[in-house]
Amino acid sequence: MSTLSYAVHDSMTMLRRNLKHALRYPAVSVGPAMMPVMMLLLFVYAFGDSIGAGMGGGVGGGTGGGRDAYLEYLTPGVIIMGVASGAMSTSIAVCQDMTEGIINRFRTMNITRSSFMTGHVLGSVITTVVSLILVVGVALVLGFRPDANPLEWLAAAGLMAAIAFAVGWLSAALGLISKTVESASNKPLLIQFLPFLGSAFVPADSMAPGLRWFAENQPFTPMTETLRGLLSGSEIGNSGWISLAWCAGTALIGYVWSRSLFNNTTKR
Repeated sequence: MSTLSYAVHDSMTMLRRNLKHALRYPAVSVGPAMMPVMMLLLFVYAFGDSIGAGMGGGVGGGTGGGRDAYLEYLTPGVIIMGVASGAMSTSIAVCQDMTEGIINRFRTMNITRSSFMTGHVLGSVITTVVSLILVVGVALVLGFRPDANPLEWLAAAGLMAAIAFAVGWLSAALGLISKTVESASNKPLLIQFLPFLGSAFVPADSMAPGLRWFAENQPFTPMTETLRGLLSGSEIGNSGWISLAWCAGTALIGYVWSRSLFNNTTKR
């Protein structure tokens, strides 16, 4: 077998290990989906009428405001929030492996070093996609009716996988720099909070000037607008390419950072 074949084989072994952990502890793996679901219910039923009325025809491209129209606008933002919420479980899982001694056993085994992190990230992508299916299911029950065709649904799924992949590498690095599981659960909070400061809940142009500038230039805003356009069947402009550029850059930074941290840790 070639070096690449060994790396792929070892990564798949680590992926199976992480998926078994996810099945054994579903509260940790699927639990992050609960926050987006709760936010969806809260904003739709507590604030949907008032926010939707205030946004008027700008909600989801509809002809008027109201709860149903706001649900169309809000759901893509909540889905993006679900992707960001997966960062915590990945960070915790990596930190647990680094602090509970299993990594010492891996050092004695003839496995590719990169497979450890790759297995965690790929496992994070899969569990995040499962969580998003739950979020979309709840939205459909509430009355969310997307106009996407099969190709647009496929593009939306690809975008979610790309975001989850990028967030997975970044959160893996955050898990590596954490000394305890508690700190590993706190470090990804900024990632989880960023969708709130974008266009997930209200349009960026309705914000104060300083916050509006930040909202328009942070990564989750073009991601949200791309997903919103795909699910509504409307134009996405250059948001798609900007989103993919953010994903690629974040994944590269997270990969290089986590690999450097992991190599320095295992050399001790």
